[in-house]
Amino acid sequence: MNNSKRISNKSLQRTIRNIIASTVASVTIASQSAQACTSFLIRTTDNSAVYARTMEFGFDMESSALVIPRNYKLTATGTGGKPGMSWTGQYAAVGMNAMGAAALVDGMNEKGLVGGILYFPGFAGYADPAKSDPAKSLAPWEVLTWALTSFATVAEVKAALTDISVVNVVEEKMGIVPPVHYTLHDATGDSLVIEPVDGKLKVYDNPLGVMTNSPSFDWHMTNLRNYLKLSPVNATPLKIGSETFAPLGQGSGMLGIPGDPTPPSRFLRALGYTLSIEKKPSGPESVRLAEHIINNFDIPKGWVRDKNQGSEPLEYTQWSTVADIASKVYYVKSYSDPVLRGIDLKSFDLDANGLVSAPLTPAMTPPALAFPKP
Repeated sequence: MNNSKRISNKSLQRTIRNIIASTVASVTIASQSAQACTSFLIRTTDNSAVYARTMEFGFDMESSALVIPRNYKLTATGTGGKPGMSWTGQYAAVGMNAMGAAALVDGMNEKGLVGGILYFPGFAGYADPAKSDPAKSLAPWEVLTWALTSFATVAEVKAALTDISVVNVVEEKMGIVPPVHYTLHDATGDSLVIEPVDGKLKVYDNPLGVMTNSPSFDWHMTNLRNYLKLSPVNATPLKIGSETFAPLGQGSGMLGIPGDPTPPSRFLRALGYTLSIEKKPSGPESVRLAEHIINNFDIPKGWVRDKNQGSEPLEYTQWSTVADIASKVYYVKSYSDPVLRGIDLKSFDLDANGLVSAPLTPAMTPPALAFPKP
């Protein structure tokens, strides 16, 4: 792929060290609202799929690329310093973490199960840890890691959800219980949304493959009924008496699609893209196609802010990922270094004894263009 690099086990640190800049948050995370994450799935002509998402926050998430090997033992976080659920992962997984944790906030496993954690403020409600079995309890930020290391398909995850509780646990560095929900997709193209509400897990099959943030997924599905006439096909000219009114340029079929960065509007735009694009084979063509779509949801610093923002850090797209399910290559690019770089899961020793991680560091200077001599 042009401008893309595959990362081996030995060169992970070196190749992706120039992905993202670090910032220092001057306020607690509790005061920040990350409401701009966007995710989607596109189908390929060879019956596979490519997944992509953005990750927005105002403070530095301290994200690293992370590879979890097979048979790695993991223990969830309980309240009061006590452990929660323990399990041994069956499958290797690659993705991004946050806050230095050995947990994925986005990722893909060796069987092609892929997904992410997205913010869900105002609606997330977890189980009471005092009323939950610690041996079956997961903190909100550990659900995705449990799913990716334990299951091969969406159906398997769905069947196992009755065996866990997602409990109200404060993330130490954030100082809050992060309000989140989860999106999952597999190699068959099946998609699932999991939302913790009122202490229970609400589970939705997701035929659209798209998810953003609040409100709940069923609300977004209902909201689609307000946009039934949107189409990638240009509108036909309107004739009134002797006058004919033709569209002003291309794209008239999408006239009225919301362009603001709110979750409902991003949901609609993401769906518009995924339904209208020309399908490509798995590999570079579909990866680039997903990258072009995800670029439309990039938020530069200053595009969204509170009225009394003051000196608090501005929310922005810290990084975006694209996962090629067929090739098992996971790509990432960042605000500071928007070059898509690939981590080939197949190039790692998936039976290794420990985690492989690489912190993301800044590369603010654009590379020089090299022109051939005349």
